[in-house]
Amino acid sequence: MDDLMDALIRPRTIAVIGASPNRVTLGNVALDNLVNYRYAGTVIPVHGEAREIAGFSAVASIEALPDGVDTALASVPAAGVADVVRRLEKRGVKTAIVNTAGFTDVQDVELRALVKSAKILMHGPNCMGLINLSDATPIYTGGITSRVRKGPVALIAQSGSAGISVINSSTCGFSKIVTIGSEYRVTGADYLGWFADDDDTRVIGLVLESIPDADKFADAVDKVHAAGKAMVVLKVGRSATGARATLAHTGALIRNDDAFQGFAERYGVPVVGDYEELIATLEAFAATRKRPAPGKLALMGISGGETALACDICEEIDLSLATFTEATAAAIRSALPGVPGQNPLDVGQSVGRQAGASLVGMSAVMNAPEVGIGVVLQDMQASLPASSHRNYTVHLGTVAELSRTVDKPIVVISPTGEIMSEKLLACLDDTGTPPLRGLWPGLVAVKSMLDWSGRKPDPRRLAQRTLTPERATLAQEIGALRGSLPSALVGRLLASYGIPVVKSAVAMSAAEAVSLAAKIGYPMVVKVMSAGVPHRSDVGAVQLGIKDEAGLKAAVALIEKNVREKVPGATIDGYEMQEELLDCVQAMVGYQAAPPYGALTIVGTGGVMVELEADKSLSLSPVTAAEAGGMISSTRLGKTLDGYRNLIPRTNTAPLAALVSNLSELAADFADLVPECDLNPVLIRKGTGDVRVVDALFVAAGKA
Repeated sequence: MDDLMDALIRPRTIAVIGASPNRVTLGNVALDNLVNYRYAGTVIPVHGEAREIAGFSAVASIEALPDGVDTALASVPAAGVADVVRRLEKRGVKTAIVNTAGFTDVQDVELRALVKSAKILMHGPNCMGLINLSDATPIYTGGITSRVRKGPVALIAQSGSAGISVINSSTCGFSKIVTIGSEYRVTGADYLGWFADDDDTRVIGLVLESIPDADKFADAVDKVHAAGKAMVVLKVGRSATGARATLAHTGALIRNDDAFQGFAERYGVPVVGDYEELIATLEAFAATRKRPAPGKLALMGISGGETALACDICEEIDLSLATFTEATAAAIRSALPGVPGQNPLDVGQSVGRQAGASLVGMSAVMNAPEVGIGVVLQDMQASLPASSHRNYTVHLGTVAELSRTVDKPIVVISPTGEIMSEKLLACLDDTGTPPLRGLWPGLVAVKSMLDWSGRKPDPRRLAQRTLTPERATLAQEIGALRGSLPSALVGRLLASYGIPVVKSAVAMSAAEAVSLAAKIGYPMVVKVMSAGVPHRSDVGAVQLGIKDEAGLKAAVALIEKNVREKVPGATIDGYEMQEELLDCVQAMVGYQAAPPYGALTIVGTGGVMVELEADKSLSLSPVTAAEAGGMISSTRLGKTLDGYRNLIPRTNTAPLAALVSNLSELAADFADLVPECDLNPVLIRKGTGDVRVVDALFVAAGKA
């Protein structure tokens, strides 16, 4: 694969299919780009009649291409793409870039099947190609801005227009710009892994709509991190709603983007929200080779208002400020009389300071062990008056000197997105200090730097999981089913993962229920068993507080009446009797399949109002018991169990955390077969925290 990626990105011979001798096509644009960049390799247009196109000698067919063609750019109608790829493979061409879009369903299926099994490595379709600035090799069907320059940043964009927006707005230089399109074969993860080994690349930005293979992407992220390089992702399409209706309440509590966010958090991928944040982060990573030290953010400025606004933004984006120790505060106060010695530091607040005091005070901040990175807030707009230019030049000179003397990164942020002054920018030349535009995107960039520096690889991968023989048997049984799983099978599945349930029995009639009552004991709960009634309380198919034989008979009769009236098509498979646990707190635990990331496990307040309450915490499956404990503590349920305002006795959450962890293991193993699960309610005994599942809904997606 590495050799093929080399041939795709650094080709010595390029064939161009779709250029014309007498009209401008996308192939002609690509030829012009190769001419303009003075590509040093061999270019061969393919045309049935022309002998020459754009100064390049042409061949009449794919079959007439010489040996050793590394890549072919195919800009042809959708109906002909599969045939072109087959012919290229037969001729021995190593790779192909296909920019065609607009495939019919039949054409799409044919091309996907072809490239999956073919030896030729296909990039695309529905892309603009790539620009290798390091080697002056643009295999690209769009115009290339004169603004773009060579540098350390690689950009991988699923959308060509996204790539155009970023390169036209960035001040950093680029090594490679890749538009990956529909990723039928080559994916963003393939390029990410290749850039980890590319000597010309230190920073990688990605604009993605999807991730086809989560394990492969996580492996590539680890590779980038291990290589000492940086990366950041802008994920688009976060607001889209799921197209599939769900039976489980869990599905209604999960947003479209929750799975990606869980994936990014687990594998330590910095994520930004828009182009401005992406550009600021790329510029920050590209400008400095210093990594944040262990510690948090220190803010420094000459305006109290700007630092106050920055603090507000930090709180919103969860960027923590360092708390200065007394030693740090004393050093600051000694250098800068009148300041309180707190974070943020308002240098302009100092009165009567000596010459050079700003450098001494800011050095005290940056040398503090509790500080990992520093931000200097400084207006740098080109429209500033001459007097401001004079004053700020002096201050930025101090920042430049500070940057040269400390080992931690310093970032300068101009608070608005306006173009910055060339004169003021020159003050930071050769210091490795990034000057960023806009408070919000600048601080997001700083958060990305801190997050990436503190990242720890996570070894969990979906493909590494294997089923025990018992669970493999369950999977085989479940694979033949569709819809709500029967109660007996649910019981075996829960038992296999050590998930405790209430005592229960199933009766086919009121008479049988009475005979089985001693096995359960009063008080009890009675529920209908029916695949056609997934949410039983909604139709009066659950009766609580049954204290004796008469109440049991009446409950069965009422449930039967309610189901017949409200769900007339449902088949009653029996009546489930369960022990009724009193003086408990209700929780909801569940999961929802979220391919390609696996499944999201959810925990929160349970009961009939679970969707209205929407008290929840989510995590990618599986989670450890400790991680599950953190999920619980972040919810209102967790605060209640912790004895909030003495509403209930402080309750041990370890049993619930174990249940959540065990269910997440089940989710990781079975989400492809059983994409939806609700355990609601899960009863938690006050004080001891003992847990029991009362109602379990598993929805299979099999063949039946």
